[in-house]
Order: sequence, then C-alpha cells, then structure tokens
Amino acid sequence: MSFEPITIITSKVVRLQVDNIDTDRIIPARFLKSVDSSGFGENLFHDWRYQPDGSPNPEFVLNKPEGKGQILLTGKNFGCGSSREHAAWALYQYGFRVIISSGFADIFRTNALNNGLLPLEVDPDTLARLMEIHQADPFAIWTVDLPSQLLTANCQLPTADCRLPTAFEINPFRKQCLITGSDVIDYLAGLKPQIIEFEANHLI
Repeated sequence: MSFEPITIITSKVVRLQVDNIDTDRIIPARFLKSVDSSGFGENLFHDWRYQPDGSPNPEFVLNKPEGKGQILLTGKNFGCGSSREHAAWALYQYGFRVIISSGFADIFRTNALNNGLLPLEVDPDTLARLMEIHQADPFAIWTVDLPSQLLTANCQLPTADCRLPTAFEINPFRKQCLITGSDVIDYLAGLKPQIIEFEANHLI
C-alpha cells in the first residue's frame, strides 16, 4: 500500500491529553465491517466524537476550532488493546500524519508506520512540556521535519516556554519508507531487478 510521503509536516496540533487510548476507542469494533481500508476516518474516536443521537459532541476536541490539524498530541501508551490495523487507517483517513506520545503499543506502531503515520515518541518529561506549550498557545503552527528528525513550534509566547526544537528517533529504514511513501511491500517490489540479478548469478 502506497501512501502520501512524509517529509516536512507544518500544521496546528490537536491535543488529546488522555493516557492509554486503545484501538477500540480509536475505531470501535462495530465499524470494522469493511474488507478494505476506506471509509474509517468518519468514525475516528466515534464514541467521544458523537452524541447518542449522532450529532457532534461539542465538548470533544475534534469538534472544536482548535481540533483541526495533521499532528495529534496525546498521552502515553497510545494504540494499546487489540491489533486492528483499522486504527491506523482511521487516523490516516481523518487527516493525521503524525502522532506524538511518550509511548506506543508495539503492534500499533508497526501498523502506523505501514500506513503512512509517523509515531513520534518522546520521553514523559518532554511530552509534559509539549502539552504545556500547546495549552498556552493552542493555535500555534508546529513543524515536524522528518529528514532532520526535529520537532519545532512557532508559538507566540513571551517566555521560554517554547523551548524547541526537540529531536526524535526513528528506525532509518522506516524513515526512508515514510519519506518515499512506500510500505515494506513497495520497498521489496522496488528491489525486483536486484533480486532477479542475484538469483541469476546464484543458480545451482
């Protein structure tokens, strides 16, 4: 599956300051009826996002003016629970490209990377500082520079509370896949000429 490449993302940040958000909260199981990856974005965080009558919940962040952006800033242990890939599909289809947390469930991290999402992990102290920065200036424009592996914020604050940039780590292979918009299968398919040549030179 190819996806939109990630190089530099410049966007407002959506802050969902909740720990241990599991995949059923991200996309409830009752919406997992499709056999392909389309149509999940509208049901992202459905049970928080909509009221029982189907109308938008005005108290939920995605329904507020500050709830629009490509970067989601959230609590620790994001994506825990079941291994459903639909959670990554829903986040991507809604428009998120970067998820910032102090920890991700391993399977969710893999699903995110395979589907065009950057799981940007920082330590707990840094996450707390980022939450404070966003709370002080919720409409600030932040930049995630994947090639340089730097996170910066253009906040309009008179103090040093915007002390960024913040460096982040990512596996070099996964980084290259995100930059080129390729998943593991795309990467292997791109090696087909070398594979054919190798096999031709190593036939017994």
